[in-house]
This record gives sequence, C-alpha cells and structure tokens, in this order.
Amino acid sequence: MSLDEQTVRRIFTGLEHGDGDAFFDHVADDVDWTVMGTHPLAGHYKSKAAFKAGTFSKLAKVLPDGAELRVTHAFVSGDVAVVELVSGATARNGMRFDNHYCWVVRFDGGTVVEVRAYLDSALVAELFRENPI
Repeated sequence: MSLDEQTVRRIFTGLEHGDGDAFFDHVADDVDWTVMGTHPLAGHYKSKAAFKAGTFSKLAKVLPDGAELRVTHAFVSGDVAVVELVSGATARNGMRFDNHYCWVVRFDGGTVVEVRAYLDSALVAELFRENPI
C-alpha cells in the first residue's frame, strides 16, 4: 500500500466518526506508542491494548461522547505521517476539551506501528482534576 495523505485520512476516518475500533483495526497489536507530557495519559505504551487502557479507557470515563477527534492536517513522507488533530469534546462536568494534537505516525504498509503523540498537557491535567476518575 502506498502511503499518501488520502490513505492516512481514510485510516483516521473512524476516529472522526466516533468509531475508534475502525481506526484501531489499522494499529499493530505491538504498536510502540508514546504520549508525551506530564499528565494522567502520558506514558510509553508497548501494545495497542496498553495504549487503549491507558488513554481511551480513561477518557471514556470523563468524556461521555469520546474525544471527538478531527484531522486538520496530514503530511506524509515515506512511511511517516505527521497528523494534526483537534478535539471538540465536552467533559461530563460541562468543561470544554478543545485540545490540539500532533501525532508522528510510522506505518508498515497500512498498519500503524509507532506513534509519538504531542498534546496540551495542562488541558489534560485540568480535565482530570475537574473530572476525577
């Protein structure tokens, strides 16, 4: 599979429509995923299951409709895509969670094998301070 912007956007479509499973179908079970920062979601996850448990499962407890991620830009070079996303979610206490993300994603064919995710750490910390789990 040739990696281009259209392919990357197609892979991320599930996240944009609240269907995380459709996105995670394109993620390797042994993905190497690092969420940068100093907040409750930060960490180095060495599998898809660990990443989902450490991030998406926690977010589901405080964001009733999920993170509501939308791709704003995707830049592709070789087997790497830089994907910028925004979240337009609302927390269970009514707090707006308008976070911005930059994921540096390495693919093997059409499968995500490595991610380095950058986001607003202060906003994530505030989200969980206001919405304890």
